[in-house]
Formats: sequence, structure tokens, C-alpha cells
Amino acid sequence: MTKYLQFGLLAVLFAGAGAGLLAVPQYGQGYGYQRYGYRGSPNDEQKDEFSFARLRYPVRMASYGGFGGFGAFRNGGWSEDYPRADRQFVQGVLRLTRLDARPYQEVIDPDDDAIFNWPWLYAVNVPDWDFNDSQAKRMRDYLQRGGFLMVDSIHGTAAWESFMLGMRKILPDRPVEDLPKDDIIFHILYDLDEKPQVPGYQYIYTGRTYENDGIYPEWKAIRDENGRIMVAICFNMHIGDAWEHADDPRYPERFSSFAYRMGINYIMYSMTH
Repeated sequence: MTKYLQFGLLAVLFAGAGAGLLAVPQYGQGYGYQRYGYRGSPNDEQKDEFSFARLRYPVRMASYGGFGGFGAFRNGGWSEDYPRADRQFVQGVLRLTRLDARPYQEVIDPDDDAIFNWPWLYAVNVPDWDFNDSQAKRMRDYLQRGGFLMVDSIHGTAAWESFMLGMRKILPDRPVEDLPKDDIIFHILYDLDEKPQVPGYQYIYTGRTYENDGIYPEWKAIRDENGRIMVAICFNMHIGDAWEHADDPRYPERFSSFAYRMGINYIMYSMTH
């Protein structure tokens, strides 16, 4: 995989992420894989600087009462928050930057060689994900050739251990590390010195930012041999919910504002490293 899409930091001009900027209108909220956008009919030949791609992963056989295949059952599986979180986030990217982002999302399977066309992947609710040998190899090749994977919504010790079973199939020899506060990924565009625990939607009912025993947020990563982050791991938080509910007055704006800034930083890092 060549370095997919090259653009300089000067191509991105951002505004302050206020509540008004994040209260984006809704476009194409129907579920499914249709490609809706407010710019008109989508054009597959259109060349965009950034496209949001979501990984549709398989799950372990035991996870859903013995039924394997691609997970989309308990708590939503790969499709949790889909497609609203994806589209809400892209709307924020379009409003807060001058990045030419495609206003509709893609769903990518690990079996498909088309994965190499999408330099940025998002995977949510991943504790029960799983891969066969062929899928794991393709994912490994994708990451080693320059791909970037963001994983989200892992809550607590048991979920972490389960998530790592699948992760080790992809990258069995690469260590997981805690990201220091001064890592470039937190400062490449927005300076994220303070990183709150971003809760799921359950916060508006419980008042708790954590789930299970995942009391403290942890920002983790897996790097390649040259030090580039291949996998960015949001542990004990739910960034997708903060994107999805950015326009819900019951969900605190401070969490959504941070989630947008962080996501944009991850995009900029993936495209410049």
C-alpha cells in the first residue's frame, strides 16, 4: 500500500469547536449501507481527501449463542452507532476543517482486498471480534502497509482480555503501549492536554462516565517497527456515542467537543505519518 492520500497541514483550517458548530443537521439517518450526502448524489469517481470507513468484523462462535459470522447482534456488534455516528462525525470534520471529506461512510470487510483503498478504519464494540487466518493476515498487511485502525468502546478488564484475543491474531508480536500526554497524536492539530473519559449514552441515565470496572480512561496504541501508530485504542470510553449524540441536548457538549477534536487529530496523524 502506498501512502494513500497526501496533503499538508496547511490544507486544514479549523475553527473552535463550540456547541453551535457541533449541533449539525441530520442527513440520511436511515439505517443500512446507502450512501447519503447533502452535496447531492454521491459519485464513486469523486476523489476525496478523507473517507470514513467502518470495519465490519466477524465474531467468535461462542459470542452469540453459537452463531458465528459477522457480528451485528448483542449491543450492536460492528454496527453499533451506525450510521449516525459516522455521518455526524464527518459533518463535524466538514464544519471544523477545510478537509474535503466524503459526506457518507463505507463499510469494509476484512475479506475484501478493497480494504487497501481505505487508509483509515474505525471499529467499535470490539471485545468479541475474531478473524480467521486469511482475514488476520489481510488486516496485518493493511496496517503494516500504512493503514490506521481506531478501536472504540472497550469497557473493563474482561472486555480488554477478550478484545486482545482477536488483536493478537492480527499483530501477535507488537506490544500495546500507553500513549504519553506529549505524543504527537494528541498535538498534531488540536492540543489535547486534558483528556476526559468520554462516556456512552448511558451517562444521561446513570451519571457515570464508566461501564463495568473500566473506571479510568486509557489511551493506548500499537506501533510498527518505525514507531508509527498503526492501532489507536480508546479503552474505557465510547467515542462513537459522543459523535452520534452531539446534537442531543441531554448529552454533555464537553464530551462531544473533545471527541470531535480527538477524531480529527487521528485523521491528521494517519494521513501524515
